[in-house]
Amino acid sequence: MKLLRMPRSPLDAAAHPARRMRLVATGMLLAMAALFIAARATVHLHPAIGFVQAFAEAAMVGGLADWFAVTALFRHPLGLPIPHTAIIPRNKDRIGDTLAIFLRDNFLIPAVVARRMRGMDVAGAAGRFLASPSAGDGRLRVGASRLLADMLEALDQERLGGMVKGAIGQRLRAIKVGPLVGQAIEAAMRDGRHAPVMDGIIQWADRALEANDHLIRQMVHERAGTVLRWTGLDENLANAILGGLRKLLADMAADPGHSLRLKAEEGMAKLAFDLQFDIEMQAKAAKIRDEILDNPAMQRWIEGMWEQARTGLLRAVRDPGKAMAGRLGEALQQLGGTLQEDARLKLVINRFVRRGAVGATATYGDSIVKLVSETVRGWDAGTVTSRLENAVGRDLQYIRINGTLVGGLVGLAIHAIDTFF
Repeated sequence: MKLLRMPRSPLDAAAHPARRMRLVATGMLLAMAALFIAARATVHLHPAIGFVQAFAEAAMVGGLADWFAVTALFRHPLGLPIPHTAIIPRNKDRIGDTLAIFLRDNFLIPAVVARRMRGMDVAGAAGRFLASPSAGDGRLRVGASRLLADMLEALDQERLGGMVKGAIGQRLRAIKVGPLVGQAIEAAMRDGRHAPVMDGIIQWADRALEANDHLIRQMVHERAGTVLRWTGLDENLANAILGGLRKLLADMAADPGHSLRLKAEEGMAKLAFDLQFDIEMQAKAAKIRDEILDNPAMQRWIEGMWEQARTGLLRAVRDPGKAMAGRLGEALQQLGGTLQEDARLKLVINRFVRRGAVGATATYGDSIVKLVSETVRGWDAGTVTSRLENAVGRDLQYIRINGTLVGGLVGLAIHAIDTFF
């Protein structure tokens, strides 16, 4: 049966070289001990063996001293509660606070962030990516798109849709429709843009009069007396009424200064003024706005607008290549070219990003420092010890190896001086 090999974690990968160097350092110490025993047993055979014995003896002392120093950083040597040992576990909270202060004083300072950001061209990088998205990291783009799609699909659509529709409705209800419509009417009248509307109303009235000609004749006939109907004067009266109305509409259409048109414009001007400054008229406009928004048809329109936006967004994030190939992609590519070519726009965007980063540092720098400190405080002593030992343990074992070699050389030098001088 073939066993499956589980992938190693980054901590295991980092611990492997440190463990190997620890075995090398310990092996050297044991080798010096064996060499010392052998030299001590045979030192009477030749004077040169005394140099070997001195080297091995001093190497053992140096190796043991450095083993004690390295071990005392992370734990109690041989499990003995010797004072000033297990330094890192006992001081992990202070180490976390010191690390946090170091980050704050050397990295999370607005002046430092501003200086580092001054040489970064964020706008240019964004422009290059937008202009040539295929040149970027495709895996990053696809991964980000898949993440966005999963997030959108994982959200509660009823709740999210209700929040979006509620936000849209709230924003629409917050609009002061009275002053807005009043200003629009006033601006249209100032520029003469109301005249086509007035002409359209007159033309509509003329068509409506022609379409309802028989109703007016029937009304005159029914309301006329017996004598008028018997003599046929009711028909003449109906013709006179219809002719007068048609002539009035024709005159209004032909003469922009007609008295009735001027009267209508005066009413429009008063309506525009009241919508802007009359509280009662504004309340009426707001009531009409709320009635429109409460209408089921309007609610269905808002719901459909949200569903269309959500469907389009999902389609875009699921297939970023297709989205970038459409009009949106063309617009983004044009934006990317502008960001690369327009030096002034690039300067403005880079300045905005720099100010945003500096502002975020000034606002949230202390929170980041606090997060580092509290995270280290939340670790248990074993976690802190293992992570730091795996990070720097390999170099610390070199200290033991060097201590063994340097100690041996010093012992050899002392023995030589004692022998020859």
